[in-house]
Amino acid sequence: MAKNIENKVNMLHQYAIRYVEAERNYRIELSREIMELRDRKIPVTIINDVARGNIAEQKFKRDLAEIEYKTSKDLLDALKSELSAIVTGK
Repeated sequence: MAKNIENKVNMLHQYAIRYVEAERNYRIELSREIMELRDRKIPVTIINDVARGNIAEQKFKRDLAEIEYKTSKDLLDALKSELSAIVTGK
């Protein structure tokens, strides 16, 4: 059980790295896209919506990485609770 938790902690760490990298990539691409749209004289009132639509794939990857991270964290919490219950005999 303890080895399983250690493996899950390592997995959670990898998911955390993927999540923050995906967030960084999304923000970089979003800012680049906004600047490109400004250079193309797209009306300011729609730039944010157009930019987000143009980089929807990066947002999807970011959101997926976030879900993987949170799911892994929840799994680890469940394993810790299970181990605690075994140790305390409840």
